[in-house]
Amino acid sequence: MQPQSFRFRAVLTGATAFTLAAALAACGSSDGGNTGDSAKAGTGKGAATATGSASAPAPGSSAPGSSAPGSSAPGSPAAASAPAAPAPATGSGKVLMPTGPQAAFGKARDTAAGQIMMTTLNGPKSGVSGKVWVWLPPEYNDPKYAKTGFPVLTLYAGGQSAGYNTWTDNQLPIQEVDADLAKQGKAHPFIMIMPVQNLDSNEAKALECADIPGQPRIGTWMAEDIPDFVRANFRTVKGRDGWGLMGASTGAFCSAKLALQHPDKFKAAVPIDGYFNPDSPLWRGYENDRQANSPDLLVAQGKADVRILATAGGANAYEMKLVKAWVAKAAAPLTVEYYEQPGGKHLTTDFKKMIPDTLQWLTKNLAGPQSD
Repeated sequence: MQPQSFRFRAVLTGATAFTLAAALAACGSSDGGNTGDSAKAGTGKGAATATGSASAPAPGSSAPGSSAPGSSAPGSPAAASAPAAPAPATGSGKVLMPTGPQAAFGKARDTAAGQIMMTTLNGPKSGVSGKVWVWLPPEYNDPKYAKTGFPVLTLYAGGQSAGYNTWTDNQLPIQEVDADLAKQGKAHPFIMIMPVQNLDSNEAKALECADIPGQPRIGTWMAEDIPDFVRANFRTVKGRDGWGLMGASTGAFCSAKLALQHPDKFKAAVPIDGYFNPDSPLWRGYENDRQANSPDLLVAQGKADVRILATAGGANAYEMKLVKAWVAKAAAPLTVEYYEQPGGKHLTTDFKKMIPDTLQWLTKNLAGPQSD
């Protein structure tokens, strides 16, 4: 997520702009998940995309097994926030109860909004083994919500993200912000899933959240194994309406690409200050496959009924040009909205400033907690 990891390759033209304040105007009336098992949150509609180049300031089934070295036994401090043993899956309604088998979780760190857990997911469909961090909102373990399914937000990091995910770091306190906004009724209490994106720290081996021929099938791991893992372990909202993606920089590429490739699995995505043209050296010799995994091409195909908020930093002219051009290519039924952060740079400190507004946008465009 550092500036040196900022990789832009395309020369693009065109622009559209979006007023984030308009998109968030209705967020104060969100359920925020605060009504327990009686909550029946809907799937709000995204704001219309405006044309022009002006920016606006922001306002204020079987699931896989997994293992984690050093995971805690039930009753230990590290296990205190872990989910209870899975209940049988329900056959109807809006809630999908966890199907099991339950993963072994260890504690990664404590936050003011509860602990972040970690496990190693051995993906049966992909063959990939990688670390996944999980945060459960405070409501999840509240007995009042024992039969409530929660929306899921998967977060992708900037940089190579091999063995780490910066959304688990205190530099990006998205967990605390979400817990606070949920109390105010301004954001859903999201289950947050934070996977690694690469298996090697060398950028020459960047997998770009895709199944590059001859390489580990990280795209399948992300689009198939991780959702299966989540449904195996946690109470979720049935269908795709409660599933969102967000990432910054390299993670923005991943969130845009996976949403466009898998509209049956994901409803909305927020690529923050991203690039959209796959440029990993591993694509060499596989141009057709590279193009099939290019958000720059996928955005114009008119095949994905998903909602996307694409952001750019207002202090970076090249980034603004690139993101605006990508937004301009969007073809229905896809909806892509643009937000320009005033004075924003490609820095973690500026990504942090956008957390409250992106969570509220996702809340407006995703289903909230559901109960039958």
